[in-house]
Amino acid sequence: MVPGRSPVTALPTGDAGSQTLVPHWLDAAARSLLGDTVQAALADQDVHPVTAIHLQDVLTELHVAAAREAVWPTSTARVRLATGWDDDVLPVRLSPVELTAVLELADLPDALGDRLRSRAGRP
Repeated sequence: MVPGRSPVTALPTGDAGSQTLVPHWLDAAARSLLGDTVQAALADQDVHPVTAIHLQDVLTELHVAAAREAVWPTSTARVRLATGWDDDVLPVRLSPVELTAVLELADLPDALGDRLRSRAGRP
């Protein structure tokens, strides 16, 4: 630390560690299918260790999405009201590497893969 200067506590903009999280609006059935598919992939002993980390992050985000809804329900409720989506639709925020790890799963159901690839924003 340099005397008289504040310590740096954040990564610089554009650093490889700072990835944008993109919300994928998924209903309960799609979130359950995503969780089941990811857990099945993690049970495979041949999954690459780095891919396993990204897939574990996807499982974490599925739990965080549900917790975020329980703690701050108003923001997602406004989106659902404006779009006419059902009450079980939540944003699951994935980084590009997490999304890639999911989309590369051999057992990913086609409909779920199509939904995750789509930027239409609809469940």
